[in-house]
Amino acid sequence: MSAKILLIEDNEQNLYLLTFLLEQNGFQVVQAQDGAVGIEMAAREAPDLILLDMQLPKMDGYCVARTLRQIEQLNPVPIVAVTSYAMAGDKERGLAAGCNGYIEKPINPDTFVAQIREHL
Repeated sequence: MSAKILLIEDNEQNLYLLTFLLEQNGFQVVQAQDGAVGIEMAAREAPDLILLDMQLPKMDGYCVARTLRQIEQLNPVPIVAVTSYAMAGDKERGLAAGCNGYIEKPINPDTFVAQIREHL
């Protein structure tokens, strides 16, 4: 059975590209386009991994990660930030919020899936 990945991303182009790459490599992808929906879906869908954009409307990815970490059933689920935030300290801020990994945008399609597999 393939791993289920919850992709929390508001940008349509990124959503399409990431979903395409993951599905072409055998992953099952469920999508949420904002943080509140993502939190609800994470609790309902029990994903094996959560990919989280940090620049989301209404509730940023840091807040989403902190909230997800407060849900006991999701504690073992890896959260990987996939973000264009690439300034000094952004990675550390994401890890401090509860993310297990950090992938900078724009992603490299040739290495993206391998990076995801490292977290599963």
